[in-house]
Amino acid sequence: MDKEDDEFLKRINETFRIEAKEHLDAFSAGLIDLEKKQLQERHARIIEEMFREIHSLKGAARSIDQKDVETICQPLESIFSALKRNEFTLSNLPFDLIHKTLERLSKLLTESGKEQTFDERQSQRELIKQLKEINLSNLNSSVIEETNLNREFDTFEKITIPDIKKNIESDTHIIANILSTETVRVKISKLEPLLLQAEELIQSKKAIAQRITEIQEINTQIASWKSASLQFRAKKSNITNCAWNKWSEEIDATIIMIESQLTDFTSSMQKDHYNLGSLIENHLEAMLQILMLPVSTMVEIFPGMVRNISHEQNKEIEFVVSGTELEVDKRILDELKDPLIHLIRNSIDHGIDNKKERILQNKTPNGKITLSFNVHESGMFKITLSDDGKGINEKHVLKAAIKAGNITSESAEKLEQKEILSLIYQSGVSTSSFITDISGRGLGLSIVREKVEKLNGTIWMETEVNSGTTFHILLPMKIATFRGILLSVGEFMFIVPTMNVDRVIKANQENIKTVANHQTIEIDGQVLSLANLGEVLGLPEHQHVGTDKNRNEQGNINQILVVVLISGQKRTAFKVDEVMDEQQVLLKSLGKLLFRVKNISGATILGSGKVVPVLHISDLMKSAQQSSSKIKQQTTTIKIADKKKRILVTDDSITSRTLIKNILETAGYQVTTAIDGMDALTKARSDVYDLIVSDVDMPRLNGFELTLKIRQDKKLSELPVLLITALGAREDHERGIEVGANAYIIKSNFDQTNLLEIIKKLI
Repeated sequence: MDKEDDEFLKRINETFRIEAKEHLDAFSAGLIDLEKKQLQERHARIIEEMFREIHSLKGAARSIDQKDVETICQPLESIFSALKRNEFTLSNLPFDLIHKTLERLSKLLTESGKEQTFDERQSQRELIKQLKEINLSNLNSSVIEETNLNREFDTFEKITIPDIKKNIESDTHIIANILSTETVRVKISKLEPLLLQAEELIQSKKAIAQRITEIQEINTQIASWKSASLQFRAKKSNITNCAWNKWSEEIDATIIMIESQLTDFTSSMQKDHYNLGSLIENHLEAMLQILMLPVSTMVEIFPGMVRNISHEQNKEIEFVVSGTELEVDKRILDELKDPLIHLIRNSIDHGIDNKKERILQNKTPNGKITLSFNVHESGMFKITLSDDGKGINEKHVLKAAIKAGNITSESAEKLEQKEILSLIYQSGVSTSSFITDISGRGLGLSIVREKVEKLNGTIWMETEVNSGTTFHILLPMKIATFRGILLSVGEFMFIVPTMNVDRVIKANQENIKTVANHQTIEIDGQVLSLANLGEVLGLPEHQHVGTDKNRNEQGNINQILVVVLISGQKRTAFKVDEVMDEQQVLLKSLGKLLFRVKNISGATILGSGKVVPVLHISDLMKSAQQSSSKIKQQTTTIKIADKKKRILVTDDSITSRTLIKNILETAGYQVTTAIDGMDALTKARSDVYDLIVSDVDMPRLNGFELTLKIRQDKKLSELPVLLITALGAREDHERGIEVGANAYIIKSNFDQTNLLEIIKKLI
């Protein structure tokens, strides 16, 4: 194969891969819709659309010799062709098998060009066989004939490059995708540098604005000089020196000419500045629009994920998504995907009860999770994720936070409801009493908040026991420039995003009250915490608020300047020296060495060339609370090192026993082993351990029976038990919960880091 043919194949395969993914996504979405019984009136249209998608995918695969993809598509097309003609009933459709088929197709596309193993090819043969055997008696003879005549992927005749080119030339569908004039596929990696260049132009705009200001200052100085000159000449009017008068007139004429030129130059620069500003803003907006994608591109995997996890847990969940046509910056969508996955998995695993428990609570057997996207004010959009599950119990949150060492028992008693619920976002806090591979380690919500705040967003939660939980996330629709307020504390300048500024006021000293050694101020009937921005940021004390601008005739500070910042549902007031200006801000990273600096989200460059930090509002409000709160002692207290924790490892396999023992001893634990459940029970009753790690399938006493006996023993009833097993069925998972295990790991998902994280959580 020559170089030209090789390049051609690469281009056409990449085009096919992108097109095939679109077909599979649409087909998968339709399949999930078909499973929803309440959508029966739409089934005919959905089936028609799915048939077209799989038919188009098969045709595209055939054109470029993707025989594995074509062979799998053929029986799928036959099935949906029969469904279209009502020769095959939807109730007979094995949804799990179809989903498995889609997973196989997706893997083929992802691993395009990779040679399949023998086991993979055998698995693919079996999958195709099962598809062909789906109620063949219900299909008409033409469909059976078409299916039987389908070429097996092992017996395809070799198709050459000229054949592929000929196929493409004769296939209007492929031609339309490759030569379409409506759209052009461009890699994001090529677009992002253009966007960055467009953003950099803003600095040029700001620099020109600074030059205009400087020229205007020169004009002011000239005008001042002219005025002084006229006054001087008025005093010297009795002087009749002709030479002096002539020189003075020449100077005046020169100054007038320079002043006129400067005025014209200033006017021209202002006009150029306006034109350049409009050009930059239009160019930047056009570039941003290229990277704006509908939310649907991010959420397309969520329905399948909800289906798979809920089926594993024997739960029926209706997943409703709305507002997916909303367009958001692709970079935000990329960062947002993982946090939403965390929240949805938590809703399924922790929020929604199983059918039996829901019926006991007078709820419908099927749970419901709703995800919506809506435009908010000031270039923001709001995400709302709700479930009708069990809600979050405040007592459980407090207990988990105390156990994780995030708060003391004494401090917990003083917290209000909102403060208690906010603890759920701290690392290590989980209300689940059972840890699984899906959730329960107390990391998910901590990660969610970090991601949201990294995007300059806010997150808050509403919950009611036995009614459900709702998460609200507020985020900017674009990552680029934003409006910012320039303010100062002493000689230091900072930028705060305008969207986080509630108001700027001058307050009298008498309006400031001290409550429990902490300053507060009342605004609109609400008492707000009042912090000194300089103190919160750790600036030198002599730079703190209290400049001459705010002093009265007696030299006392009569008024202070207050900026009220808002983040989510929280408002905090900060004392500053001066609010200087509002301007467009281009946020720049601090670099890899300063990837995450407390209270700072980045920096920007003023027109003068001065670098100014941009404040991270959420961080700032937390810092203000910590600096004024006695609760912060828990973060500075040095804990006395604990003695080694003791773990009892139980497994009838010497290999597994030794492996786990070595992992735990390397991590610093003291380990004792037991050869089966009976041995473990005897050792647990005769000694003291902090945790039992046990296999399930063992002689004499299996892991479930061991756990049950431990829970029935008054001395051992609180001892944590972690089950590690090859039994991954839903029934085994539920059995583990019933007997009182604290965590359950499937051996196929076994990972050393995973094991150590769970153990750390339990003890």
